Amino acid sequence: MYSSTKTNTITRTQATKRMGKLSLLKKSLPLYLIIIPAVIFIICFMVYPIIYNIIVSFQNLTILNLKTGGTFIGLENYIEVIKSEKFGIALKNTFIYTGVCIVFQVVFGYLLAVFFNQQFPFRNFFRSIFLLAWMTPLVITGTLFKWLFDVDYGVINELLMNLHIIDKPVNWLGQQSTALAAVIVTNIWIGIPFNMILILSALQALPLDVYEAAKIDGANRFQTFRKITLPLLKPTLFVILVLGIIYTFKVFDIILVMTGGGPVNATQVLPFFGYEQAFVNFNFGASGAVATIILVILMCFSLVYLYLVKKEESA
Repeated sequence: MYSSTKTNTITRTQATKRMGKLSLLKKSLPLYLIIIPAVIFIICFMVYPIIYNIIVSFQNLTILNLKTGGTFIGLENYIEVIKSEKFGIALKNTFIYTGVCIVFQVVFGYLLAVFFNQQFPFRNFFRSIFLLAWMTPLVITGTLFKWLFDVDYGVINELLMNLHIIDKPVNWLGQQSTALAAVIVTNIWIGIPFNMILILSALQALPLDVYEAAKIDGANRFQTFRKITLPLLKPTLFVILVLGIIYTFKVFDIILVMTGGGPVNATQVLPFFGYEQAFVNFNFGASGAVATIILVILMCFSLVYLYLVKKEESA
């Protein structure tokens, strides 16, 4: 009798648990249905292309066997790409381009954020004007700066000559010594508003009582920046740096419009090198290898970012 009662109790408990799970599943089902389109989109347009690109990077896929498919050749594409003279130039230019752009974008973005954090007439209007630089398509911006840097009728040469900084027009985009610098200036101009808005949002969220206490204690502006502003802005700066590195590292539009990778590979970068492998040399396997190398480099930056964030949270 006791055993039968115990069995019935266990059965009822199990049935109650099952009913609870079914009820929880019914409540959660609409939430899962909502994210299904996003999951399908990510799989089709992000996961699948990445996996397919990695597979192609190990194949001898060219325009001659594009329909039938390439044969597996192991690491030959990677060896061919790394041994290429253009790869070393492109890798160096990419790191120089990314590093210089990020430094100036963050510095000028912070200075403008501090300026626009003050109260003055038409502040919102001028902030909106600055955002136009970031909102304008890169093809249009690249074409605009190509005209500005033109050796014959460019505004920049005319301005510098009127200020007696240069004696004759400089072929900014046509010589190796200045082409990369001209493209870097263009990208800095594009990226400053994005950094400004993010830093400005973070500045407006900082607690004012901390600054009032520091002022009462006699802290100067540099001490306030080093001891209060910088530590409080650190999470935002981490996000800006990793997003800026990823966005800048994969530059393509500006290079294509302004210089086409020239002159003499002076503005050759990794994404443009991969583009040339695919659509100029029609070596899709080598292009896939370049794209995979870019992916690995950016993943390393992302892992460093996650490590720093985890270290900051644990501290």
